[in-house]
Amino acid sequence: MAVYTEVPDNEMAAFVAGYGIGDLLSAKGIAEGVSNSNFLLHTTQGFYILTLYEERVCADDLPFFIGLMEHLAQRGLICPQPLRTGDGAAVGRLAGRPAAIVTFLDGLSVRRPTAAHCGEVGRGLALLHEAGRDFGMQRANVLSVPGWRPLAEQAGPEADTVLPGLSKRIFAEIEAHERNWPQGLPSGIIHADLFPNNVFFIKDQLSGLIDFYFACTDAFAYDLAICLNSWCFEADASFNLTKGQALLAGYESVRPLEAAEVEALPVLCRGSALRFLLTRLVDWLNVPEGAFVKPLDPLEYDRKLAFHQRVTDAREYGLRR
Repeated sequence: MAVYTEVPDNEMAAFVAGYGIGDLLSAKGIAEGVSNSNFLLHTTQGFYILTLYEERVCADDLPFFIGLMEHLAQRGLICPQPLRTGDGAAVGRLAGRPAAIVTFLDGLSVRRPTAAHCGEVGRGLALLHEAGRDFGMQRANVLSVPGWRPLAEQAGPEADTVLPGLSKRIFAEIEAHERNWPQGLPSGIIHADLFPNNVFFIKDQLSGLIDFYFACTDAFAYDLAICLNSWCFEADASFNLTKGQALLAGYESVRPLEAAEVEALPVLCRGSALRFLLTRLVDWLNVPEGAFVKPLDPLEYDRKLAFHQRVTDAREYGLRR
């Protein structure tokens, strides 16, 4: 989450009024994240989240995201529920952007996940995958292998201003994945961005999953690889095997991995690290002037990528087989 677009108070109040959730008392910008502009709304009926969809989100994808959240909630997954106006619309326009309001979830995200948190996330991810199996819509993962080279080209030689030699190493890594990316793995709806700031807990119990705006149709094990990257590394870029064991065990308590997924996991972890290195790099080099946003360090994922390049067996992530 972030704030790229400021909204005049009168426009904000008029937009909120269309949803029948009471009078707007306050709207506070949320600085976390990188993709959309987000505000915590407080009305006379409670708290809600307002999202303005910025350039990275295609307006044509919004029915998929809205429909997915509604579907997952109907299957028992705790996630935000899109609100609808009196005429049934879930998406309107505000400050020249598509915009929507969703329900507010109780709980807190954790900055320093424990193994217990990782176990809960693994289980929650598998429940999401199972709940999405009968969702009737599909969306291609535009940030999978075919999208990586355009991102690297967008960063261009400026990548080397972040770290000398980074551009050459990135292109070499892209070429390796273009040749060897796993095919035919079990697939379906994935979250594709289940970082700690997108998961809420009450004490050690998972209380909700949020931010489905990268959700797409792709390999389930790729989603698991994203979580291993985002939940199981320490600040010094060392992989925490205990956290990896907990996350994988939590996942397999709901949905056991197939042999092909186990074999592919090191490559998927390596690829997912490259994906976040690239998007963070492009964001780092292109922060809009005056935006209320904290760009994330791309080199965190360069260090994680270096770890994955040395891994040859999923047991190195804590898989107990």
